[in-house]
Amino acid sequence: MLISSNKPTILVLGASGQIGRLIVNNLHTLDDVNVRVTSRHPQEVKRLKDNGEDVVYLDLDRAETFATALAGVDRVFLLTGYSVAMLTQSKILIDSAKKAGVEHIVHLGIFGEWDCTDPHFAWHQLIESYIKTSGIVWTNLHPNMFMENVLAFFAPKNGKFSTYWGNQRMGWVAGHDIAAVASKVLYDGPLKHAGKDYWMSTEVLDASDIAGILSEVLEKEIIGEVQSHDKFKAVFTSGTVPVESWYAEGAIEFTRQVSNGEMGYIGTIRNDVPFVTGKPALRFREWAIIHKEQLAAASNSN
Repeated sequence: MLISSNKPTILVLGASGQIGRLIVNNLHTLDDVNVRVTSRHPQEVKRLKDNGEDVVYLDLDRAETFATALAGVDRVFLLTGYSVAMLTQSKILIDSAKKAGVEHIVHLGIFGEWDCTDPHFAWHQLIESYIKTSGIVWTNLHPNMFMENVLAFFAPKNGKFSTYWGNQRMGWVAGHDIAAVASKVLYDGPLKHAGKDYWMSTEVLDASDIAGILSEVLEKEIIGEVQSHDKFKAVFTSGTVPVESWYAEGAIEFTRQVSNGEMGYIGTIRNDVPFVTGKPALRFREWAIIHKEQLAAASNSN
């Protein structure tokens, strides 16, 4: 596929995931950038190439695939898998990006203070520190709890919506807005967003707040329940969604620390979405209306 040298080429990792897919869709609406996606499945690479996509084979566990994938790339959206392997994967990818002459890395991280002790938060912070030492221009994105988790781990069931961090309030942000910020930063490039940390926590809500919104949107009573972080461990490690054990322990530690008030900043609003995109961020009620059908199906399940 012939790529114009006059346009920056943007490599989007995780393009098949919920955030990466939205970023790719956003960037595809723009004429003056090239969008490159990756897959570790050869058959998927072939399918996308046949559809005219700029796609490359990239397996984060095979460092020998990095150089070809990064050849000619100007900007990278860095998102790695939810496991401790993200440390090695990201380190080698950053080194490879340096060798390839990549000018800008946009990293999707976590909503954490510099001295946090939650393991999987610390992994993200180590990656960010390594990017800064690489000499590549960087921008870090810090989303709080994804609203989309209300369609997954925290989905309302049997007329109940449960949280697992005691009575503490949590900041929320829609995947739509995370992708909008990432897309804008990738499109604008390093001159505008060099060395920036953008925080995304649109609205602060507890279990009863969310239950009230869901009750209104779904037109049925949803009861908010406050569960312990110990209950979250049973839910998160139930096997419904495969999770690496070290990452699972980090997520469980997160709920413990929030429950104990050790991560009070999680319950704050730091909304950079309008600042970056020029548009207001989705409120939870707006998000729930958009996803009403999915929420209704979840609330009717056992």
